[in-house]
Formats: sequence, C-alpha cells, structure tokens
Amino acid sequence: MKTSWKTIVLWTLPALVIGFFVWQGAFATAPAELGKNTASTRMSYGRFLDYLNAGRVTSVELYDGGRTAIVDAIDPQLDNRIQKLRVDLPNNAPELIARLRESQISFDTHPPRNDGALWGLLGNLIFPILLIAGLFFLFRRSNNVPGGPGQAMNFGKSKAKFQMDAKTGVLFDDVAGVEEAKEELQEVVTFLKKPERFTAVGARIPKGVLLVGPPGTGKTLLAKAIAGEAGVPFFSISGSEFVEMFVGVGASRVRDLFKKAKETAPCIVFIDEIDAVGRQRGAGIGGGNDEREQTLNQLLTEMDGFEGNTGIIIIAATNRPDVLDSALLRPGRFDRQITVDAPDIKGRLAVLEVHARNKKISEEVSLEAIARRTPGFTGADLANLLNEAAILTARRRKEGMTMIEIDDAVDRVIAGMEGTPLIDGKSKRLIAYHEVGHAIVGTLLKEHDPVQKVTLIPRGQAQGLTWFMPDEDQGLISRSQILARITGALGGRAAEDIIFGDSEVTTGAGGDLQQVAGMARQMVTRYGMSDLGPLSLESQQEVFLGRDFATRTEYSNEIASRIDSQIRSIAEHCYQQACQIIRENRGVIDRLVDLLIEKESIDGDEFRQIVSEYTEVPEKERFAAVI
Repeated sequence: MKTSWKTIVLWTLPALVIGFFVWQGAFATAPAELGKNTASTRMSYGRFLDYLNAGRVTSVELYDGGRTAIVDAIDPQLDNRIQKLRVDLPNNAPELIARLRESQISFDTHPPRNDGALWGLLGNLIFPILLIAGLFFLFRRSNNVPGGPGQAMNFGKSKAKFQMDAKTGVLFDDVAGVEEAKEELQEVVTFLKKPERFTAVGARIPKGVLLVGPPGTGKTLLAKAIAGEAGVPFFSISGSEFVEMFVGVGASRVRDLFKKAKETAPCIVFIDEIDAVGRQRGAGIGGGNDEREQTLNQLLTEMDGFEGNTGIIIIAATNRPDVLDSALLRPGRFDRQITVDAPDIKGRLAVLEVHARNKKISEEVSLEAIARRTPGFTGADLANLLNEAAILTARRRKEGMTMIEIDDAVDRVIAGMEGTPLIDGKSKRLIAYHEVGHAIVGTLLKEHDPVQKVTLIPRGQAQGLTWFMPDEDQGLISRSQILARITGALGGRAAEDIIFGDSEVTTGAGGDLQQVAGMARQMVTRYGMSDLGPLSLESQQEVFLGRDFATRTEYSNEIASRIDSQIRSIAEHCYQQACQIIRENRGVIDRLVDLLIEKESIDGDEFRQIVSEYTEVPEKERFAAVI
C-alpha cells in the first residue's frame, strides 16, 4: 500500500517532538559528571559526620555545586583499607568546609559543567522552530487551495478566472434559437477584432452588454461563444464572488479585477448573476448592506468614472433586471440590453438539431414534432429532454431513441417520474372521469388548445394527467381563449359533480381551481377583460421588498369588492358551461372512461376520433403569435 507524504509528515513530526523532549528531559535531569573517580557505594550524611569526627576521612572532593561529595575514608570493617564513598550533601551545610579545614583534611571543589543549561536552551528553541517550520510548510502547501489559510494575504484579490486565449470549445455556430442575440453579440466581437472599422466613422465601442432572460435560455453559453469567437483575453467571475462578510473586500476585488483587465486590454469581462452585487442601493429596510453597496459603487466607478475603462467590454447576465440599480443600467455603463428569451418553434428545432448531433436517433423521430410539442421550453430544457430520452433508451437496451422514449421523456420533464399504476376500483374510475372531463371540454370548445394525451399513469403528485398542445407559439391570447382555458380547467370538477354528485367531489381539482383563480384575476386586474373596464389595477412586476414595501394599493376597497365579484362571476359562468358540456355528452364520456381504464393512456388523435362519432368536433382556430 502506497503511503502519501502527508501521512508520513503527520506521523513523523509529532514523534520527533516527543522523542526530543524525552531525550532532553533525560539529559536535563541527569546529575553532572562526577569525574573519572566516581564511587558506586553511597554513604549517608550522618555516617559521613561520624567518620569525620572519628578522623577516618582522608580527603573530600566536592561536585555539583557542593551537593555531592566523593570521600576517601578508612573503613575498619575492611581492615582499615581506604574506600571511595559517595555522599549527598544537604544545601544547608556551610559549616562543612570549616570543619574540613579544622581537621586538616584535604578537599577540592570541582565546578559544575554547563551541559544541562545548554540542552535546556536548545530544547526551548527547537520546539518553536519546529512549530514555525511546520506552519510555514502548511501555509505554502495551501496556497493553491481555494479559501485555504494561504489565501489570507490575498483576501482582497479578485477571484476572476483569466484565460489569455479562451478556448471554451463553443462558437456561435453551437448556439441556436437566439438569433437576434447572436447578431448583437457578433457586432461586439467585431468591435474587438476590427475596432478601426467603427472608430473611422466616429462610433464608440460599447462599454457593457447586459444579457437578460429567464434561466436556461443560454446567457452563459453565449458568453462562452463570445470568448471562443473573439480571440481576446477573457475574464469570467460570478457576482456572488464579490460579496464578503467584511466591508471593503468586495470593492477591493472589483478594483483588482479592473486593474488586471486594463493591463490586458482589449479584453472581455463576463460577470454572471450580476444581480447578486448590482441590486438597488438603499433598498434595505432599516439600513442597507454597506458591503454590497460599496461593492456596487466601486463597480459603477470602474465602468464609467473619471478614469474610464477603454478597451474593456463588460458582459453581464441576469434573470432579475427589475431589481438592478438604475445607475448600473444607464448608457455609458451597460449601453445595450439584449433579451435572451425562450425560443420559438424554429429556434427549438435549431436547438434540438444542435443537441442531437452526438445522439443516436431513429429515422422515424421527427425533431419538428418534438419542437412543436414543447412550447415554452428553453435551450436547457430541450437539452435535458434529449438527455432523459437517451437515458431511457440505454435503460431499455435499444440502439437508438424512438418517439416512445422521447414522449416518455417529455412527460417526465413536465410532470415528473412515472408512479405505480392505479388499481382498478372506484378511485381509478373517479380519476378517469375527472381527466376525461378536462379532455372533452377542451375538445368541444373551439378556442381551446387541442388535446394531446390523456393518461391515468401517476406522475409526480398527480394521479392522472391531461395534456393540451397549442398549434403554434402564442404571443397574444384573446379573451375567448382565456375563458376556454378556464372552462377546460373546471371540466374535471364538473365531471365529478355531474357523474357522482356534489357530495362525492374530491380534492383532485385543487390545482385546477388555483389556475382558474389566477387566470380570472389577471383578466380583471391586468388585461381589462371585465365589466370594470379597460383598467390595469395590479402591476405585473414582481414585488421587490426594498422598493415596494408598504406601498399603497392601486384601488379602493369598493373596487376590491367588485374585483372579487367579477372573478366569481367569470368562474361561475365557465363552470356552468363545463357542466352543460358534460351533461350533453354523457354517452361518449362513459365510453372514453371505459377505454381509458382499459388502456390507461389515450392519445389526442384517437380521443378526437371517438368524440367525432358522437358529436361534431369544432375545427380549432389558429391565432397569430405576434401583431
């Protein structure tokens, strides 16, 4: 087994320190050297005095500062032979020297050696030296560890990742579905590559470009494409990396970032999620965040202050432009705001073609059909969709994706994982009537989107699902379409009420009723589609606590009461219409329920074919997506 150097250091260093102190203690506590003539036999101090009084002591040698003596004494038990004896002398015996002189006994004093003091001094020095050396070694090893102790001196330095030649592997050809944004950013790349073309006619290079759009639409991917196309130095950093607990650190990092950028200009600085540092100043209740506001002030100064930032183009991305400070959005800082929105059907088709390059797909699969079925999907959603289909294909041991895997992947992305099928019984039949109620009302209303699929297979929190698929992307929605959607959402509750009675209605319509209330309120308060007239009574903008806190309502209590009355009137009208459709089509509903319980899923074409056998199915109108 291979042992790492860190393990060796962790075990060896403490062993050396402990061994050193044991060794030092042994030497520090050892008695001083007594010379060559040492004695192995000890004599007590009292007996030494008796020998001294009896005149048996012939010579005395004092060691260790007078604490130890080697005595030559005549021992009568050994035929009066002289024997060397060792005596430990007390500290309070100063009269011993006087008695030795009175008795005319020769004595000599040997000064103590300084070995103990030397070892003590070395012991006191070596441990701090070892400790300092170990800490220095650890600090040097942690210099490359983010957030390690070796980064303490670099606390105010920018954490931006710098690439002199940003080889991200992404070009504009790899980004699809956002053609307008690509054209704007292609112009920025041309500014960097051939600035003389624009400066010759007096054009000024834009200082900043703000990418605005929902999550997953490709803002960061566009930044990578810019880096890959431009061929200039590229700095990338997240807005949250400027924010620290200590006041002034974020501003210091901003200064360091722009200092590095100016040294390599022309270059690109990409700040992802700029709303983390660019929120409105003074928006905190009871005082703002000094650290964040100082960081924002420094960013504003660096982008368009006294010194300027010639040759540096700031590209930032956010999905919350409504909370950004107005000083950050003005021309001269962010000259351009590019909206990166969810792609339309052509854009979705282009995105699917990009992500299908490295996947095995059967010839029967139509990417156009997938694009038509996925309105509102972003680029990230479509990439995840094909990935989920590829996972299902591998799990089912197929060589290529088919429409079955893609349909299952769409269902999983929209509604969640497939659950355990329901057991036949009253509950399953009630859910079947609920879902068929949605589908039959949506099918027989001319303005409603066509049914795509009805299923009793549980997904996520839903026990059954009914999907509707619009014929095309709708940028504008008419009043009749909203009313049709409200009526279709109430079809499930209407079916429960008509088939099983008022006492047997279930909680399954809870989500439907929330959608109904939301759509009806928007009709009354935002779109002016009620008896209150063409008035917008509520803002569509999300509430930002620091800006909108404690603001007054935009209407009186009387208007609020009329709003509630109008919402109730719309819901009741649509509910009565749904109930009428259920009563008039009871026969086809019973047949569809039996078929749904048997098959558990019915696609839209089969559903419409069965309904057409009983009644006329209206042809769906196509509404223009834009004006």
